Amino acid sequence: MLLTLYKRGAYWHYQGTHEGVRYRGTTGATRRDEASRKLAEIQAEILRDAEERKAGDKLTFARAAILYLKAGKPTRFVQEMKDHWGEKPVSEITPGKIRQAAVEIFPKATGATRNRHVIVPTQAIINHAASLDLCPPIRMKRFKVETKTKKPATWEWVQEFMKHSNPHLGALCCFMFLTGARVSEAVDLRWSEVNFLTSKAIIRQTKVGKERQAHLPPELVKALQAIDGEREPDGKVFKYSSRHTVKPQWNKVFRRCDIEYLTFHSCRHGFATTLLHRGVDPITVAKLGGWADAQLVFNTYGHAMRDETLTNVLVTNPDTDESHKVVKLSRNNNLKISE
Repeated sequence: MLLTLYKRGAYWHYQGTHEGVRYRGTTGATRRDEASRKLAEIQAEILRDAEERKAGDKLTFARAAILYLKAGKPTRFVQEMKDHWGEKPVSEITPGKIRQAAVEIFPKATGATRNRHVIVPTQAIINHAASLDLCPPIRMKRFKVETKTKKPATWEWVQEFMKHSNPHLGALCCFMFLTGARVSEAVDLRWSEVNFLTSKAIIRQTKVGKERQAHLPPELVKALQAIDGEREPDGKVFKYSSRHTVKPQWNKVFRRCDIEYLTFHSCRHGFATTLLHRGVDPITVAKLGGWADAQLVFNTYGHAMRDETLTNVLVTNPDTDESHKVVKLSRNNNLKISE
């Protein structure tokens, strides 16, 4: 690097080149000795910036993933993408290559799965590195997602399911419906995170990397207390190791009895749909169920609010009408679905 000083008017200025880049400006100093000190600082900053740019050119995806995790970002699918891209330089990972990887890894999967497992974590890791000025940000188009009408569970369905399942599975189903927990979050629930005195449970939200406190309605407390006698110190409440070990037992229930088959997610879907149908606003539903965006709740579950008969509340007596009482209870954050 060769930067030289020259005087223009009352102030000393500098000019020169480094690695083909031309630099010029003012030191803001009127005395040469002060200008020389300023010049040394400017040269050190230019060299530091150049080294960081070089590091960015050599930044590997594995290194970017480590920086992402150190920043406390969500861990979901990060390890899988770290294993896939490995030591590949981030500068060589283009939007086209990410889409191609999603197709190769999940050849028969839906667009939603490819987005969730590949595009979202890969893009998030690279863009976090970009926020540290280690590489340029990456923008890309996601796979088209087909919107399907989802069948929500109802409290009546949950009660029927519980009649035909073992106590742990029945309590699990009840927990998902009355708290809005995802199956992976429910399966990971520990007894140390359940407080019967306050009727609260801590749900660790694996999808968004946060946790929330969920209210336990009386029906759910009863179901949990029925299996409380088998608890282990800091053990899992429902005793299933993962959603994959729940699935066979879940399916057996439908082979034993004549009730409509619904998925795990139908319970979470039913949580949102029922609350919206009972008059609870989307912002409150999103907060209670752990959704990050109330607009997402409305877009996904808002059909529950399109029942034309809801206008009946305009002529009902709020002091005597039973359905209106449920709305008032819900707005007070009491998730008791049935009287």
